[in-house]
Amino acid sequence: MWRLLLPVLLLLSGLSQAALGQENEPGSDNSSVKAASPPETLISPRATMETFLHAMNDIKRGDPQRIDDAVTTLDLSDISPLVRRERGRDLAWMLLEVMDRTRVIDTRRIPAGQNGKPYLFASYKNGTIRIAPMEDGRWLFEREGVAKLPLILDELSQTKRVKGSDADAQYLPWHLRLRQQIPERFKQKGFLLENWQWFGIFLIILVGVMADKLVSLLLRMLVRRWKSQSASHEFKALSDRILRPLGLMVMAVIWWAGINLLGLGEASLLVLLLAVKFLASLSGVWAAYRLVDIVAIYLLRRAHSTESKLDDALVPLIPRTLKIFVTVIGFVFIADNINVDISSLLAGLGLGGLAFALAAKDMVQNLFGSVTVLMDRTFTVGDWIIVGGVEGSVERIGFRSTRIRTFYNSLVTVPNSKFITADVDNMGERRYRRLSCKLSLTYDTPPDRIEAFCEGVRELIRQHPYMRKDYYQVYLNEFAASSLNVLLYVFWETPEWNTELRERHRFMLDILRLAKRLGVEFAFPTQTLYMRSEEMPSPAETRLAQSDAFDLGRQEAVAVVADSTGIGVKPPPVVFPPA
Repeated sequence: MWRLLLPVLLLLSGLSQAALGQENEPGSDNSSVKAASPPETLISPRATMETFLHAMNDIKRGDPQRIDDAVTTLDLSDISPLVRRERGRDLAWMLLEVMDRTRVIDTRRIPAGQNGKPYLFASYKNGTIRIAPMEDGRWLFEREGVAKLPLILDELSQTKRVKGSDADAQYLPWHLRLRQQIPERFKQKGFLLENWQWFGIFLIILVGVMADKLVSLLLRMLVRRWKSQSASHEFKALSDRILRPLGLMVMAVIWWAGINLLGLGEASLLVLLLAVKFLASLSGVWAAYRLVDIVAIYLLRRAHSTESKLDDALVPLIPRTLKIFVTVIGFVFIADNINVDISSLLAGLGLGGLAFALAAKDMVQNLFGSVTVLMDRTFTVGDWIIVGGVEGSVERIGFRSTRIRTFYNSLVTVPNSKFITADVDNMGERRYRRLSCKLSLTYDTPPDRIEAFCEGVRELIRQHPYMRKDYYQVYLNEFAASSLNVLLYVFWETPEWNTELRERHRFMLDILRLAKRLGVEFAFPTQTLYMRSEEMPSPAETRLAQSDAFDLGRQEAVAVVADSTGIGVKPPPVVFPPA
């Protein structure tokens, strides 16, 4: 199949590359399309400055969502997309603090033209802040000056604000306010980070680990108490550490929040924040898996408490569906946190769509097969079925396959797609279980004894609790070569095979006891030679009237049942004790 598929994929790939090449060709019509015009908020140095100042003032008025508009005025092209959002917000507050400590801004004096030289806001020892035009027509704060904002802010740390008051400091990020209060000796940069940042990382790690241990201990105590109060052995079999991932998730969230409060540089923030985001995402998926396991046990208990077998087949599918859903959500969450473009990833899968469709053909057929089994109720868990030469009891119904435990105790996995077209003989759905056989009597059995025997067997049927009372046949049916054959055609109404075997055993033994009491012998393929002397008179035979034969048969049948199980006693079904 792959040999046939490979040329198709190569052809599609060539067409895609040709199309992309045609779009990027300078002489093509697509190259003549003009670039989109820049937004009105970034169309000039004045518009950019007004956008930034208005957004920051709106934040102070109680609209924190405006921080994203302020970040759009900064050129963050040199910052990794993985930390661009967090780093951009910190730099926006740093820029506002630098402006407030530099001068009062009159936007009317800032150029409003779309063309011209970069607008110089101010020059400092550690850098210059300017608004410069980009290739796409936007005017942004230059990336060189944006990168120097931490140093410029340190340079102006002792300068008083020329705009606003010290009360405006409450709107600054926590790490900026903290850094202003830290003595200079702790701001010295040692290995990669400043001294106070190293101490903050150590403190955050310590708090996270302590929170993990505390939450894990509380959850273990909660699980133990819950297990002690539960009467279900499924819940008692759970591990005390089943909710352990929740402690890891709490630790990861504390680390995540703490790292954002330290104001780390881009390189350090990129490594630490990416690792913490990944840990938080994995612990969240892991915790969701454990919760799904608990929900599965609860649903399984509910299914076992009902008489319907449909929920026994549906319950195993629910945890798998939930885990697949959790996995998809976790994948999207992780991709979103590491700034992976899901739309472009899905678009890239379009080229392999044909290959995936061909490879997933069997999987889709198996899925439809499982839906067919559940919707049509072809069989349920525990049923005895025969399909395609496989015979056994259904142990599990999954998305892809069904597991059948044979009577040799082997496990056969049957793809669900087979149930769409295959003939399934569901032996477990039988209401009655039939026995059809011949009872061979010897030819020397008197007719009245045969009458008594047949009526006695009928009385056994009427007395046995599991036998069908509205339809049964016991009659002399055939003169065979070496026997008189009595047709026995009866049914049992038993819940499962074990009870059927036991009741069939009891019924056949009672027939043997009845035959012995009535003096009836069973025949087997033999030939007997009788030599009779004419001088010897034949012995007199005792004959019974038909009504007397019936009475005698009934009395003996009642006596047989009374001796075996008792009149009116219905033994319960077979139940195997748990191992």
